[in-house]
Amino acid sequence: MDKKAFGSRLRQARKDRGLTSEKLSELCNINATYLRQIEGGTKIPSLPVFVSLCEELRVHPDYLLMDSLPNIGLEASDELAALQQTATPSQMKIITAMLSSALKALQES
Repeated sequence: MDKKAFGSRLRQARKDRGLTSEKLSELCNINATYLRQIEGGTKIPSLPVFVSLCEELRVHPDYLLMDSLPNIGLEASDELAALQQTATPSQMKIITAMLSSALKALQES
């Protein structure tokens, strides 16, 4: 895993949500210094911290781990992750239903 790239995406997601590192660390129950080390690419979060970061930032784990995954469809994944960050929970339900319907129709054709 590219720790620097992971940290950069984490920092960008935090900024996109309008959170300071202090506020995000408080929401995730971690030390602000530890969060800055993760964002700086010198530390890797534990699984519970990773899950908490994803939940608080409303980002899919794939978005943060994308450099660790095969390079297939990452552009679309990036776009979906960006949309997810700006959508409300009710909008996400609608988007999910629309995508499910579209995928089903494509599979049937």
